[in-house]
Amino acid sequence: MPKFIITDGFFELFPEAEIGIVLAKGLDPGKLQDPEILSQISSDLREANKNATKYLAKDVLSENKVISVWREAFQKFKTKKGARSSIEAMLKRISKGNEIGMILPLVDIYNTVSLNYAIPCGGEDIDTIRGDMLLTIAEGGEPFKPLGSDEIDNALPNEVIYKDEEGAVCRCWNWREGERTMLTENTKNAFLIIESVDPERHDEFVSASEELEMLVKRYFACETEICFLNINNRELEL
Repeated sequence: MPKFIITDGFFELFPEAEIGIVLAKGLDPGKLQDPEILSQISSDLREANKNATKYLAKDVLSENKVISVWREAFQKFKTKKGARSSIEAMLKRISKGNEIGMILPLVDIYNTVSLNYAIPCGGEDIDTIRGDMLLTIAEGGEPFKPLGSDEIDNALPNEVIYKDEEGAVCRCWNWREGERTMLTENTKNAFLIIESVDPERHDEFVSASEELEMLVKRYFACETEICFLNINNRELEL
């Protein structure tokens, strides 16, 4: 049985980090086309776009704590120039009056949670992961094809990445998603991720993870499992 493993190298940089995992198995792709479900997911996402503005109390984007903690985190490892956390990218759009629109129901659900809690969320198709998946420090050169790009953009040495046996899955921690393992309309088994580097937001991190599981179960009536990983609990079976 393949596993998701967080390595020692990651926790040497981020000993207080917490990772929430929601495994959603037995998804019915047909439900992704259900007009009633799509309407409710769309409504949830629109409301989340509005809710996210409460995290932008300061005019300078980087001075808002939900962003500054990730700026500080990204300074601790090698990143590609200009790389920012996924939540900063989303809140930057919100600050400019540009809503986060619908992409794919599963993605829309985790984007809804991400906006409601100002916390990074992501997801992968379990059936496309090869061997174990790691959250780790890159050796450098791990193959990576970014989502929406024809260019190969391999990982840098000492970069925080998600990877499996075939290469990088997500670069600069939560900055850039890979095409190979992305969620699609045919995904039947999903690996959904929530990430926190701020111990002061532990309760919100837990609530966000639980809300993510609840929404997936509500809309897709699939089997779900939630797991919280930290320095004392570093792996789970996929």
